[in-house]
Amino acid sequence: MSTHADLLDQLRWRKFPVLDDGFVCLVDCMGDDAAVVQAARVSYGAGTRRVSDDRTLIRYLLRHRHTTPFEMAELKFLVRVPMDCWRQWIRHRTANVNEYSTRYSEAIDSMQATPAEAWRTQAEQNRQGSGQPLPPEVGARLTAAEADLQAAVRAAYDKRLEAGVAREQARKDLPLSTYTEAYWKIDLHNLLHFLALRMDPHAQLEIREYATTIGRQIVEPLFPIVWQAFVDYRLESSALSRLEIEVIQRLVHRNSGKTPPPWPDADFLAVQDESWRDLTRCRERDECRAKLEHLGLLASLVKAGGPC
Repeated sequence: MSTHADLLDQLRWRKFPVLDDGFVCLVDCMGDDAAVVQAARVSYGAGTRRVSDDRTLIRYLLRHRHTTPFEMAELKFLVRVPMDCWRQWIRHRTANVNEYSTRYSEAIDSMQATPAEAWRTQAEQNRQGSGQPLPPEVGARLTAAEADLQAAVRAAYDKRLEAGVAREQARKDLPLSTYTEAYWKIDLHNLLHFLALRMDPHAQLEIREYATTIGRQIVEPLFPIVWQAFVDYRLESSALSRLEIEVIQRLVHRNSGKTPPPWPDADFLAVQDESWRDLTRCRERDECRAKLEHLGLLASLVKAGGPC
């Protein structure tokens, strides 16, 4: 059976590929499941509780959002990521970061390429999200044009350097598809928050691939008890607002003694919150509907042939 030290040795400096030329790599890790428990039980030393007790405590801490013990563990990564994806990543201002500098060094000679089948339409109901894949023949043309554009921009950058232009100025027209690298050190609590947001289906696909790789390939083996609690209480859970609880109560009352769920969308609309009723588009209502579909209380509109 592998110990935490064995796993750490196996994972450290191992590059997990992401996208076409990106990667995530664990540089170092301080702490494990036991470190979280030890921080929560300040008065106890290591080895004074059974593993089952540790699991119970960790799950309690995550379930009730007692975050401080998770801050006692830290992980440091080296990542290679396209700049447009990195812009989303760096918005999480809870880490220590040291990024590759194109003022001091030449820009990394690599840009993210988009496969023909990977081009996506703009989502109709989400201004910042993607929709369905574009037709393959359209994607093929876009990929070819992308390759020409990236080659031309890189050639212009290289010519500027050859002409003696300062690196800090020569870089200004490089596209956001250019890869950058950074050291990223973060405590376990803030890392789990990052993963909860960026592994969510609503996150952009590219950063979701990075987050999933970090979570599944690195955090899960190093913190197995914490990871399972995180999956149960954050990643695959669903929170209900006061309005949503009241909608459920009215929906159940309306159908008491009638057919079992899933119930039709008309019943949901009949008991929706009054603040939603006159709105043609209401994201809060849509999110409530999705949760009730997930719980099996409402029939799926997609399966029923209605709007999605």
